[in-house]
Amino acid sequence: MAEVSLRDIRKSYGDTPVIHGVECDIDDGEFLVIVGPSGCGKSTLLRMIAGLETISGGEVAIGNRVVNALEPAERDIAMVFQNYALYPHMSVFDNMAYGLKIRKIPKTEIESRVRKAAVILELDDDMLHRKPRQLSGGQRQRVAMGRAIVREPSVFLFDEPLSNLDAKLRVQMRIEIKKLQESLGITSIYVTHDQVEAMTLGHRLLVLNGGNVEQLGTPITLYEEPASTFVAGFIGSPAMNLLPARIGDTGATAAINEQAAFRLGNGQPQNLAGRPVTLGIRPEHFEISDKGSVVLTVDLVEQLGADTIVHGNLGSNGVAVTVRLRGVVSLELGAKLPLSVSPDHLHLFDQETGKRLG
Repeated sequence: MAEVSLRDIRKSYGDTPVIHGVECDIDDGEFLVIVGPSGCGKSTLLRMIAGLETISGGEVAIGNRVVNALEPAERDIAMVFQNYALYPHMSVFDNMAYGLKIRKIPKTEIESRVRKAAVILELDDDMLHRKPRQLSGGQRQRVAMGRAIVREPSVFLFDEPLSNLDAKLRVQMRIEIKKLQESLGITSIYVTHDQVEAMTLGHRLLVLNGGNVEQLGTPITLYEEPASTFVAGFIGSPAMNLLPARIGDTGATAAINEQAAFRLGNGQPQNLAGRPVTLGIRPEHFEISDKGSVVLTVDLVEQLGADTIVHGNLGSNGVAVTVRLRGVVSLELGAKLPLSVSPDHLHLFDQETGKRLG
């Protein structure tokens, strides 16, 4: 096991920069998730840590050893790929053992490591003798993880390993990966575009946007205190409502329009009176209230059983808002729904920079 340090990591293809100075220290045994939309540079960053991409600037250190000039095999890492990368002509056992064989590990130790990993991953003897084509997608992913486990690396790297699985299997495998990492205690770096995966797996999340770090912190910190409108809109499902607003003359309210204003709490930043802002409200923080400060005109209702998602508009100028209510709530289209939000659940962002205020 080892710490991983990323020091001003940069990557350019020709004259086109794609990673812009990433800084991060990953603790020994930590599970860090790199999350962001497609094309933000997360897989490129992971491949630079693995040694599969050259580094244009900065340093990658694993266990206090700078590895920029080292080949992947010399970095003491094991990588689990999106497409499993199994040898189709080999059995499951041989796929898991192959990396050990080329390192000339004794046969008895190879047998012991593979059997131990198979027990951890619930791969029985019959499965060890099958070929990859005889396995389901979830079983193939277990084999790919087993191949990484037997190497006993200092660092696990996961490159969107669940993206080829169906929704139910993704949830199951997500749980298994979390349990596996906690039991082995190996430093792990996991790349995904799925914010639910990121929130449930990571001790900390590193949110990338266009090759830049938007925010680094625990899942709950990113949920409760997003550093920018990008993070606010990316973390959480449904996404946070981001509404153009103006702070009142006394600084006590944030008004969407003449019909919709929200009272601000004492913890909000001061000296914003009269200033245009972006007001952030998570859908789940709306509450139905007879004394609601705003009224939503219902446009669409999605019944999910445990929750009801309501899409509608606030005020005459039609500001679109999404509301998440607990349980089954029956609403007619066009209905007027009085809503309130606790001041503690309001987020203010600079309209020009998108950065959090306060």
